[in-house]
Amino acid sequence: MCRAARSESAGPTAGFTIIEVLVAIAVVAVVLSSIGALMATTTRGVGSMEQHVVLMETARTIAAGLRSREPLASGGLSGEMYGNRWRIATSPVADSPVLPDARATWIPQMMTIRVQSPSGATVDIKTVRLQRRQQ
Repeated sequence: MCRAARSESAGPTAGFTIIEVLVAIAVVAVVLSSIGALMATTTRGVGSMEQHVVLMETARTIAAGLRSREPLASGGLSGEMYGNRWRIATSPVADSPVLPDARATWIPQMMTIRVQSPSGATVDIKTVRLQRRQQ
């Protein structure tokens, strides 16, 4: 009796059909391709963030290297650091209150630091810096 029951279960309905196998393979392929797309997007995002961190680090290093309160050369400064080109430009702050009799000791200056990577990505940092009025 056991043999008869076993032989009936191993009949034409036992196992997977070719259609079921193909559907399972298609589902696995879709899942794997979506995981691959997610990994590629994550890798691009991490690369972009790393590039931004390097640009910000360069800009902060340049800003920290400037002597405080010393006037910058007219036309600004420029150079290269960590493979990134940088430029500093200064200009008067719009609407800065300068006394008409020139008694103000300090003059606010807008300082813009622009750092550009070889790939073309840029970071601009704008800050106000006080400079001693030249007598």
